[in-house]
Amino acid sequence: MSDAPPLLTPKSYAEDSVFKPEHLIREARRQKGLGEANVPSICILDPDGDIVRSLTNTGAGQLDANWACYHTALYHFTLGENRLGIVGNAVGASFAVLVAEELFACGCELLVSVTSAGQILPLADPPYFVLIEKALRDEGTSYHYLPPAMYSHILPELRPLLDQVAARKSTSLYRGATWTTDAPFRETASAIERCRQISIAGVEMEAAALYAFSQAKRKAVICLAHVTNTMAQRDGDFEKGAGNGSTQALEIVDFVVQAWLDQQPTNRGQPAQS
Repeated sequence: MSDAPPLLTPKSYAEDSVFKPEHLIREARRQKGLGEANVPSICILDPDGDIVRSLTNTGAGQLDANWACYHTALYHFTLGENRLGIVGNAVGASFAVLVAEELFACGCELLVSVTSAGQILPLADPPYFVLIEKALRDEGTSYHYLPPAMYSHILPELRPLLDQVAARKSTSLYRGATWTTDAPFRETASAIERCRQISIAGVEMEAAALYAFSQAKRKAVICLAHVTNTMAQRDGDFEKGAGNGSTQALEIVDFVVQAWLDQQPTNRGQPAQS
């Protein structure tokens, strides 16, 4: 046995997992008496749950009764001309990737994560959004998908999409890197300063793992950081804007969805039903 910590010992990254998301979904459907049904081809992860709450409060979100996940609820809603799925409250790297695995096993083709983040570099006064190009791997989940490295990255084939979204020139939209941590209450001054020195824009809890999953499984994942706070260093922190941030978040997501659909050889979005 190696004396290295288990997280950093060599792993067989190309080896298939015995425990598969499609098998978990199969057994959940059996136990719950659900039929087989695909999720929308474009889905959103909403770790804070603010978008989901806004959609359900206004009646715009409809519960998917066939979503077989043991831990979450899936809602459908219309954004522009497309029908999307959304899962709320999947906070943290391992939970986010668990849900991502299940969504892709059930027909998802693009997953957009919109997570709240603390400010490291002051790009503007919060709230604003960062299109995450790479994420510092200070969590555990990514090391089960990719060999140890400093960052995990958005898929190269999705980088032109970031260019297209950034070209919308929204005053509240930036591009950059984030720090993904498993321990939000260990964001020390020295750790924050180290991140500032390497031009990290913000700190969040999911992106490094989601991008590692994306790289390993070749799945389309795009992560957005909604920079809303300075880690509660001042009164009045964590204010997100209209609809508790959901209004602007969905506007940015719509930019991403349209850019992704523009890249596809045929329109693989699901048109909203009239």
